[in-house]
Amino acid sequence: MTPGPRAPMTYSDADRERRVGGPEGTGRAAFQRDRARVLHSGALRRLAGKTQVVEPIATSSSAPRTRLTHSLECAQVGRELGAVLGCDPDLVDAACLAHDLGHPPYGHNGETALDEAAQACGGFEGNAQSLRVLTRLEVKVPGAGLDLTRAALDAATKYPWPRGPHSVKYGVYDDDLPVFGWLRDGAPDGVRCLESQVMDWADDVAYSVHDVEDGVLAGLVRLEDLADPQERDELAALAALVYSDDSATDLRAVLDDLLARTSFPRTYDGGSASTAALKACASELIGRFCSAAQIATRQRYGDGPLLRYAAGLVVPQVERAECALLKAVAARYVMSRAGAHTAQARERDVVRGLVDQLCARPHELGPLAAEAWAAAGDDGARLRAVVDQVASLTDASAAHLYARLLPT
Repeated sequence: MTPGPRAPMTYSDADRERRVGGPEGTGRAAFQRDRARVLHSGALRRLAGKTQVVEPIATSSSAPRTRLTHSLECAQVGRELGAVLGCDPDLVDAACLAHDLGHPPYGHNGETALDEAAQACGGFEGNAQSLRVLTRLEVKVPGAGLDLTRAALDAATKYPWPRGPHSVKYGVYDDDLPVFGWLRDGAPDGVRCLESQVMDWADDVAYSVHDVEDGVLAGLVRLEDLADPQERDELAALAALVYSDDSATDLRAVLDDLLARTSFPRTYDGGSASTAALKACASELIGRFCSAAQIATRQRYGDGPLLRYAAGLVVPQVERAECALLKAVAARYVMSRAGAHTAQARERDVVRGLVDQLCARPHELGPLAAEAWAAAGDDGARLRAVVDQVASLTDASAAHLYARLLPT
């Protein structure tokens, strides 16, 4: 196989440029400063109050992951994978920490409800909202959000294109296109930089493995059920429908191989031995998924440092299929479990109700949203100010505000 183009040895001055900030000064490199700004942001702290997949149970000691702990774990995975490929580890770390900042309360369920409520101002998408948080809403530098470097903003952009008729996922709203144009200056149209691809794979790896682990610990995923041929067929079909381009037949074969591995536990009883086995399986999966990507990428592009647009991350098909199947396990047994749809409908009612109430009662807006409302030139901009506030809420603060505005 012919190696691809060799990467530059260092990041350029343009990569380190900020829209507003002046010289970096001494003591810390530009990407170290980026990481620190994200790490110390209020938006990152608020992720502690946003559910990842498994809701906390008062009577359980399993402590399921939140969006914050997921982001920290994603950053650890991405930092190490990026470093061995030649990416700046602080740059990848910052992108991983930032990738979920725009997610609203109640996860993807809340995202769906906000998208419906925000149609008059261009819709809602968690990734586009993350860019908005980084460049506008998280106020550190007036008019520039956290004022991260061009490379950091680009690395945090999973979907480098605006909303379109065929774009289910997108990375920028129309009114944020000016900053998007700035951060994408010189980048190939619609192509993600290597650091963004590393962040995206680290996200997939972390949440696919850990969502299943949390489901097992919470008693929602019964490992014994995975031995049932009918269950395996259903999981392969779900993965083919939602998470993979592979056929259900091919995915079923991959699932059989995955579950036959000696590291994959067959049962879980909550004791120390089975808990250690579950943790060992999670570690083995994460290590294998990352090693496979590292080896395949090196085989294609050679041994030199790889960064920005000199290379693309190569993930072998088997590991992608295994990741998709783990997502299907969490979807089938956790997100679609008995009673979940009723709770999800209630959450969507909360999100839509908050948007309606705050649009009708703007005096209830917080100071930043009220400021944006007052400066808005039309109804669309006013709606966006409300959506920005609702998206920033935690699960608990959304429920509390809803109860106050719409008492039963």
